[in-house]
Amino acid sequence: MQLMLVTLFPEMLTALTRSGVTSRACDLGLVQIGAINPRDYAFNKHKSVDDRPYGGGPGMVMAIEPLRLAIDEARKQAPNARVVYMSPQGQPLTQERVKELASNDALIFVAGRYEGIDERLIAAEVDEEISIGDYVLSGGELPAMVVMDAVCRWVPGVLGHDQSAEQDSFVNGLLDCEHYTRPEVYKGQAVPDVLLSGNHERIRKWRLQRSLVRTLERRPDLMEQRELTREEKTLLDEYLAQQQTD
Repeated sequence: MQLMLVTLFPEMLTALTRSGVTSRACDLGLVQIGAINPRDYAFNKHKSVDDRPYGGGPGMVMAIEPLRLAIDEARKQAPNARVVYMSPQGQPLTQERVKELASNDALIFVAGRYEGIDERLIAAEVDEEISIGDYVLSGGELPAMVVMDAVCRWVPGVLGHDQSAEQDSFVNGLLDCEHYTRPEVYKGQAVPDVLLSGNHERIRKWRLQRSLVRTLERRPDLMEQRELTREEKTLLDEYLAQQQTD
């Protein structure tokens, strides 16, 4: 998979290319991550890439032409790529959206700065706008890197275990269950007995039940959107009944 970022700060991408899962994905040749700097396409001697907004007001807006040329170059390097503009006005990022994005062979992310980019450029060059939350950052680089990291996890061969991505939080609409490792007892707290039983079916049901409980307690909004299966309803009812007797 090819991931390109149009940004004034390409050095920020080293956080992905030199560490963690994304770095390993690049080393294995499963993912290619690159950047294009609009400043390289600025015409003036100062290489400025912003201009005053029509209508006045504070701040500056990214100039159209350097950004357009940078996107054009990114398209040349990643043909048929989908262009994504990171914006607080975009559609909220979800795990389902991440999986859809991961189905593309190439993605180009546009990171805005200042007060944003000209609306006409968005209309002409951008396929979709995505937001990672209802807040404002200094630029679109960090949001783009969040999406890149999330997408990379769905590229076959990137994670060490084929089922790792499938078992993450939100994949099935639920939060993930608790996880434990050695030592068996830590500061007086022991690993739940079921995880030591070796009974894979019991473990599966326990993990599903804990996912349901965690989601109900921490993200009830997700539970409201979910239609429980018969097994899920039974496991949740068992937990709630046990809570009443304790």
